[in-house]
Amino acid sequence: MPGASLSRWTLTYFACALLCLVAAEGLMAMGFGYPGAAIEAPETLILVHLVAIGWLSLLLCGALFQFVPVLVARPLLGEALPPVALVFIILGLTALLSGFAGMGSLFDIPASVMPLGGLLLIIGFGLVIVSLGRTLWAARPLAMPARFVVVGLAALAATALFGESFALILSGLVGGEAALSLLLNGVPLHALLGLGGWMSFTAMGVSYRLLAMFMLAPETERFSTSVVLATGTLTLALVAAGTPFAMAAGAGVGGMLLAAAVIGLCAFGVYGSDMLALYRQRKRRNIELNAIAAIGAFGALLAACLLLVFLLLSGSLPAHVGALTYLFAFGWLGGLGLAKLYKIVAFLTWLECFAPVLGKRQTPRVQDLVDERHAAPWFGVYYLAVGLGTLTLLVDLPLAFRLCAFSQLVATLAIIRHLYRSRELLNVPPDLRRGFVRPHPFWPQPVARKLP
Repeated sequence: MPGASLSRWTLTYFACALLCLVAAEGLMAMGFGYPGAAIEAPETLILVHLVAIGWLSLLLCGALFQFVPVLVARPLLGEALPPVALVFIILGLTALLSGFAGMGSLFDIPASVMPLGGLLLIIGFGLVIVSLGRTLWAARPLAMPARFVVVGLAALAATALFGESFALILSGLVGGEAALSLLLNGVPLHALLGLGGWMSFTAMGVSYRLLAMFMLAPETERFSTSVVLATGTLTLALVAAGTPFAMAAGAGVGGMLLAAAVIGLCAFGVYGSDMLALYRQRKRRNIELNAIAAIGAFGALLAACLLLVFLLLSGSLPAHVGALTYLFAFGWLGGLGLAKLYKIVAFLTWLECFAPVLGKRQTPRVQDLVDERHAAPWFGVYYLAVGLGTLTLLVDLPLAFRLCAFSQLVATLAIIRHLYRSRELLNVPPDLRRGFVRPHPFWPQPVARKLP
C-alpha cells in the first residue's frame, strides 16, 4: 500500500491522548465541571480543553502523521517535527489548564499562564501544520480525502488563534470593548471551528479512505463527496466570517451561525449517505469490529444532528448546549476515534512486527492480533453510557450523569486493555509469534524483547 511506512511517533500521540481521555472521564465521574458547575466555569473549561486538545486533537494529529502519507502516496516531510510538536502541545495544554485552575482559585497560579499556554499550543499545532502541510503541498493535485484535511488544518489554525485571543483577554493583557465583545460572542465560533472544522471535517475526510480500505469498498470519488467538501467548507467559512460581527457585538452573528447550522446539517446528511454507500458496496462481507463500532459513532452523529434541530426549533439550545456538545464530542468524535484505534493499533503493530518478513515465513493476519468477541461488548457499554449520559444532562440529573460517566470510564479502560493486548501480541497464537520481537507499547524506539 503506497505511503504505508510507519510513523514513529503516532503511538506516542495515541498513548497521551488516551491518558487525557481517562483523566477527563474520571473527572466527570467525580462531579468535576459541568453539570456540577456552570458551563462557563473554570472547572468546565479545564474539562472541555482536556477533551478537545488532550484527547481528540492529539488523537487526530497522531493519526494524520500516519495516514496523510497514505492519502497522498508520499512520505511524510519534516519527520523531526512530530516529537517537538508533541512536547509543545503537552506543555501548552498543561499551562492552559493550570491557568484555568488559577482562575477558579483551585491553585495559586497567575492568570498570565493562560496566554503562555496558548502560545505554546500555537507553536505545537503550527509544527503539525507545517509537517502535514508540506507533505500535502508536495502531493498536488490532491485527492478528495486529502482536501478535507487541508480545510481541517486551516480550521485548526483559526481555532488556536481564537483560543490565544481568549487567553489574552481573560488574563487582562488585552482589553477594550472589541476584546470584551469577542469574549462574550466569539466562544461559539471557537467551538464550532474546533469541533466542527478541525476535528469533524478532518475525521470525515480520513474516514472516506480508512473505511474503504479496511472494508475493501470502492475508493472512487463521488459527486456527493464533492458536495460534502463544498458545503462543509462553506459552513466553516460562514463561522469564521462571524468574527468581525462578534467583535462589534453585531446582530449578524446569530444569523450567520443559523445559516452555518443549516448548511452544516446538509453536509453531515450527505456524508452519512456516503458512509452508508461504503458499507453497502464493501467486498468484505463480514465486517470487522472497528467498522461495526464506527456505526455507533455515525448513529451518535445522527442523534446529535436531530437534537440540534429540536433544540433550535424549541428555542432551548442555550439551556442544553452542554448535552449536545457531550453527545457530539464523546459519541461521534470519541466513538469514531476509539473504533478506529482498535484497528489502527493492530494494523501498525502488524506492519512493525510481521510485514518485513511477509512471504519469508508464516505470519499471523492483522485480525489475529485482536480479540473481537471479548472487545465488542465494551463498545456497546461505551455508547450506551454516552447515550444515557446525554439524556441525564437533558433532564438535569447530575448524579445519574456521574454514574454514566463512570460506566463510560470503565468501558474506555476495557477498550484500552484490548489495545494493549494487541500491541503486546497477547492474542497471537504462541507458534506464530515465536521468534519475533515485541515492540514497545507506545515509545518510538522499539525494545527488543523475544517473544516466548
